[in-house]
Amino acid sequence: MTEVRQRIAEVQSEYLYEMLQEIKKRPGMYLGKCSITRLRMLLDGYGLAQCELGLPRTDQEREFNGFQDWIQQKFNITSSHGWDSIILFYSADERDALDNFFKLFEKFQNGESPLPN
Repeated sequence: MTEVRQRIAEVQSEYLYEMLQEIKKRPGMYLGKCSITRLRMLLDGYGLAQCELGLPRTDQEREFNGFQDWIQQKFNITSSHGWDSIILFYSADERDALDNFFKLFEKFQNGESPLPN
């Protein structure tokens, strides 16, 4: 079993951002419909599966944890709402929120400040 876990960890070592890019290209295929809520559920399931398999968190996954704080700073939110709920609140609907997620996530990845100049 340990060999299987090690092999899985090697194969998926930095897969999160690649997976998000694939979802961006074809959200209906991965999520069923364009929905930020469904994206959040998929990512939560992804994290749970890794935890259950005893896989260590990757650099990308640790970095992605900072997205929550970045979104809270961007929208000046101090409550405990998740990044998905915050983005949805400032969007027209689930589809718009999903589009906004990818725009905001790209800015986060590029190291842009969440605060206006």
